[in-house]
Amino acid sequence: MRRDTKLQHLGEEVHHLGAVTPPIFQTSLFVHDTFDSLRGKLADSSAEKEHYIYSRVGNPNLTMVEKKLAMLEGTEDALVFGSGMAAISAAILHGVRAGDHVVCVDTAYGPTRSFLLEYLPGIGVETTMVVGVDPEEIFRAVRENTKLIYLESPSSVLFRIQDLAVVTGFARERGILTLIDNSNCSPIFQNPAAMGVDIVLHSATKYLAGHSDVVAGALCASREICRAIELREGQWLGARLAPFDAWLLLRGMRTLRLRVEEAQRVGKELFEFLRGRDEVAEIYYSGDPEHSQAGLIARQQTGHTSLVTIIPRHQEEEWVRAFLENLEVFQMGVSWGGYESLAVPIFGKPMDWPEEKWAIRFYAGLEDIEDLKEDIDQAFAALT
Repeated sequence: MRRDTKLQHLGEEVHHLGAVTPPIFQTSLFVHDTFDSLRGKLADSSAEKEHYIYSRVGNPNLTMVEKKLAMLEGTEDALVFGSGMAAISAAILHGVRAGDHVVCVDTAYGPTRSFLLEYLPGIGVETTMVVGVDPEEIFRAVRENTKLIYLESPSSVLFRIQDLAVVTGFARERGILTLIDNSNCSPIFQNPAAMGVDIVLHSATKYLAGHSDVVAGALCASREICRAIELREGQWLGARLAPFDAWLLLRGMRTLRLRVEEAQRVGKELFEFLRGRDEVAEIYYSGDPEHSQAGLIARQQTGHTSLVTIIPRHQEEEWVRAFLENLEVFQMGVSWGGYESLAVPIFGKPMDWPEEKWAIRFYAGLEDIEDLKEDIDQAFAALT
């Protein structure tokens, strides 16, 4: 069967009492008919994945989603968590111990950066940040004690790209684990495991769930890695996804391809609309045909979503505030991937910029693109 068919039916072969939609297994624990069944599961909670003992460890709703995610990303297995950061932190903690070193791209998701730079030093793990667009820079940052390279391609806000095949080839030769946040592209437009990445991560809150009504995270990897994380970080940190949230995530994933393909269409229109405007000093979009890494993007990605960032020509905070407050269809808020269009102000700089700048990241949701354009037009016009 092809991907779209598997996405609808994989993991749902049993129809409970004939229900076409799976029930929500809203239970804290699972009882066993025999002594040996319970003892065996207590001895190894990851054995026989579809035999359950406690929902903190596993649940049928989680298993359905995990099977679909592994299929989409082309990995042997997957695990879902209560947030993107729960998945990210579990994966990172799986890969490092006291005395280890991490290399991470500088424009990774903000909370990921904070976890690496503020939390991990407390347990004896050091991180070196790199721009990451040149693989040689990543290689130069690696030390004898480097155990993990953290990638995000396209990266947050500025959509910078790393050469996944080259970096993972280098890492594999040295026994270094590679992780990537693939939330931007979703599994529809990029499959990093096929390019050698060991653990593929998602903020499932975003495109995977797609309805702005659930917070979730996921990691996709080999069966060996998933089993190790399930038994250690998954159990001990207690951050696995709740059954109802898993059910909502499954509901959202059914329409994933349709939504991200629509995101690609409106994202391109939004980029073309903003490019060249007098109010825009710089623009960032992974589908920009003039992107400095366009050739690499074409090799790694099969499409682009609807995130577009601008650096406004007016850099005064008051101007940025007034523009955002003038918007009527776009709402001010973090995150993306849901039905609603969002705009968020960001003040800062990557490590290779000389000074901080105001940026505005747009996410085009499911509203009519003409209404979104008109909304930006009127917000700009109100400031002239």
